[in-house]
Amino acid sequence: MDLATLIGIVGAFGIVVTAIFLGGSFGQFVDVPSILIVVGGGLAATLIRFQLSDIAAAFATGFKVALQGKSASPRDLIEEISHLGEIVRKSGPLGLENVDVSDPILGKGVQYIADGYDIEFIKESMERERDLQLTRLSEGKRVFKALGDSAPAFGMIGTLVGLVQMLANMDDPSAIGPSMAIALLTTLYGALISNIICLPIVDKLDAKFDGDELNQTLIIDGVMQIRESKSPALIREMLIAYLPGKDREALEAAA
Repeated sequence: MDLATLIGIVGAFGIVVTAIFLGGSFGQFVDVPSILIVVGGGLAATLIRFQLSDIAAAFATGFKVALQGKSASPRDLIEEISHLGEIVRKSGPLGLENVDVSDPILGKGVQYIADGYDIEFIKESMERERDLQLTRLSEGKRVFKALGDSAPAFGMIGTLVGLVQMLANMDDPSAIGPSMAIALLTTLYGALISNIICLPIVDKLDAKFDGDELNQTLIIDGVMQIRESKSPALIREMLIAYLPGKDREALEAAA
């Protein structure tokens, strides 16, 4: 689990709530009509853009990515793939039958090799798996980006609604307060939802997309080399191209 995400979300809301308590009553900042405008309006606008099933899948993907731990590093994957190549060189494909691997995609490729599948089938199957995973991440990013854009927009809409209500009831002092609350609190709610939840998850999904694209492409290339029974040294040398310069030097020195 990624503690940084939990600490960030809890800390951000905690700071706002603490500031509210220090300056007055928390009840002053709770307004049901404002919540309905921002949350209900933002979700409704997102429903117009996407199908319901896509939104449900995006929420599951987004929160899973936001709360899960860091992905495996390419350097560790290269070392693991080189070790698997060494097993195949010594014991053949059947030597991979009982080997534990850290990554599920790599595990699937190892199982394909152990079962003796054709190299073209392995490549097509793993590339399809990679592309589908990247599509899910991309779709999740689009949904949360839409929510992040809609929440402040409906906050502004709520502000306009509150101002219209206030101006329409200037002769009734008792109606000015609730109308002004809607005008101001909708903007607050929209900013909080967008900047603490939606847009950070968009950035998380973006980083996950880049990391998964690199890792899974590296894994596919590595599995192809293992399937062709290349030497562990050659496999390592070919996969090092995926690393930045600093990590390349460290891996070469370790080798």
